[in-house]
Amino acid sequence: MVSPIWQHYFLLEVWLLCSARVHPSVSGALAENKPVVALESTIITHGMPYPHNLSTAREVEAIVVAEGATPATVGVIQGQIHVGLSVEDLEYLARSQAPLKVSRRDLPYAVSKGLSGGTTVSGTMIAAHRAGIPIFVTGGIGGVHRGGENSLDISADLTELGRTPIAVVSAGVKSILDICRTLEFLETQGVGVATYGITKDFPAFFSPRSGLKSPYRVCNPEEAAELIEGTLSLGLQSGLLLAVPIPNQHAAAGQLIEDAIQAAVEEASSKDIKGRDVTPFILQRVNELTQGKSLEANIALIKNNAKVGSQIACALSKQINERKLRQTTRRPETCSSDSPLNVVVIGGINVDFIAKGKTEKLLFGQTNPGSVCQSFGGVGRNIADSLSRLGQKPLFISAVGTDSHSQAMLSSCKHMNTSGVARLEDQRTATYCAVISESGELTLGLGDMDIHQQITQQYVSTFKKQLLSASLVCLDGNIPVSTIDYICSVAKVHAISVWYEPTDSDKACKPFLSDSWKSLSYSSPNLAELCTMNKTLGFPTPEELPSSPEEVISCALALSCPLLEHLHCLVVTLGANGVLVCGEHEAGSVNLQPRKRKMRGRLCAVHYPALDVTMEETVNVSGAGDSLAGGIMAGMLLGRDTSSCVGMGLLAARLSLASPHPISPKLTMGSVDPNKLQTQSWPKSTFMWID
Repeated sequence: MVSPIWQHYFLLEVWLLCSARVHPSVSGALAENKPVVALESTIITHGMPYPHNLSTAREVEAIVVAEGATPATVGVIQGQIHVGLSVEDLEYLARSQAPLKVSRRDLPYAVSKGLSGGTTVSGTMIAAHRAGIPIFVTGGIGGVHRGGENSLDISADLTELGRTPIAVVSAGVKSILDICRTLEFLETQGVGVATYGITKDFPAFFSPRSGLKSPYRVCNPEEAAELIEGTLSLGLQSGLLLAVPIPNQHAAAGQLIEDAIQAAVEEASSKDIKGRDVTPFILQRVNELTQGKSLEANIALIKNNAKVGSQIACALSKQINERKLRQTTRRPETCSSDSPLNVVVIGGINVDFIAKGKTEKLLFGQTNPGSVCQSFGGVGRNIADSLSRLGQKPLFISAVGTDSHSQAMLSSCKHMNTSGVARLEDQRTATYCAVISESGELTLGLGDMDIHQQITQQYVSTFKKQLLSASLVCLDGNIPVSTIDYICSVAKVHAISVWYEPTDSDKACKPFLSDSWKSLSYSSPNLAELCTMNKTLGFPTPEELPSSPEEVISCALALSCPLLEHLHCLVVTLGANGVLVCGEHEAGSVNLQPRKRKMRGRLCAVHYPALDVTMEETVNVSGAGDSLAGGIMAGMLLGRDTSSCVGMGLLAARLSLASPHPISPKLTMGSVDPNKLQTQSWPKSTFMWID
């Protein structure tokens, strides 16, 4: 169930299926939860003469952009509702002859007849809300007309505020209206009203004071955003009016304008001008009587409203995004997709500092020449990153602190599903410093990884629904033993395929401390990690690891055999000696595809030589193994044969070696398709039986 605070963000797709056209800049900003400000268009079609209307519209949009938000001017053009207007659209409306004034009542008629017009406050509110925009900026709203207690001449703006959950930023209510009854009517409609500023004085458009008070006051964008978020979160389906007084430098002409308004009102009455024609007539006469001063003040207050409204929109966007991250930490299941997932990755995420020497031999105890760069790593993160770049949509479960590192980290992972990454107070985001030689080999590594212990069984269990729907669950050795045991127990009961990436020799033993390892389907150790696994289980292991390629392969075969009693497949990484894939035989190769039930056939292995990479091409080796694993998993999930899967992994690893980042930004399905290398010398694999 999606909470009300998020519901208006998910209306865009439905709205697009109807008659509205949402400008790409607006839909893109909404999709990324960036601030968007809706703007009306009757100010263009009915509020000002040409060219003042067009220049003002452009200037207002420019103010919104300057404040960091996206403008979304709403209008109707040839029967289609537009949320966000192009330059040509603005010009078209500004020059339109006899355009329609489009309120709620008029929307169906304008659309059905293919007409064009400017949307009023109520018309703009409807379109903005259905597009998912929570803030709308205008000059002033309509209200209860003088004598409205008898004529019932009440603007549709007020009833719209009572039934459409959107925040309207305006300069209050025009003094040509009955402001007291307007505020009473808003109260009856359940509309919250707050003055933006240092007092509760309710403004009257050209005047900062109407003689009446607002029920509430907000002092700054953050307070206004909190009030808006609170209004939306309650799901009351009523709006909020934020009244912004006209800037003081333009309020000085207020009395002159008020006198002109009174004269224009009397003239309208004597000429029997009624209904929707009253406001345009009065505004035009006031502009004439004040010799343009009212138009200047009108433009000034609209620009000020746009500035204030944009600042509030930015503050609201920030608050919602921060709250969403906190909710992810507390209730991760509400932020994760209900649709089936191909893969879930659980493991470490950290900031990497890579210090690369300019000499092959680094001398300890003194400063060595070199370069230092920052990147973002962690075995789990790297695998999830590579899978995401290869067309999969893995859910990544991990933990970070609330420090600056976490902000940078999550910003770098926007292409990934990080809804499972908990942000924890009073915790440090994991950091890792690697000192590598000129050739890219690791000389020394230092890690602050304590936060990985917070990826607990209790936290991961909140994602049980996602675990049960996944085709593959990948764990890395950074997570606690209890968490690994929990996932293995779930996998055993529900026949879930689990891939264990051991991370390093010390952590390779974790699943093998109990019978949990028997529930694993895959693992991708190097030779040292494979030794640790065997030693933990009490199987004999060599005292020293071999060095010649033939002995390395022979040793890997011998150490794989006991584990294949329960594991479906082992991918043993052998560095410069390539990859050895061991498992059950099928059609002349190792069967790499997941199976719901374990079957024991004849065991075999296929050795794949490493791809040639020169020392000049090697930047670092920190993510090569993770890229290999991610490439192989992506191939498996696509149903590729074993050779294609390993080929994808090897090509991904080669890209990683040549990149300063653990996972190369150049990694795509096209860049790791083995079929594209048919004209090159692809290393020949070697098949062998495991007796």
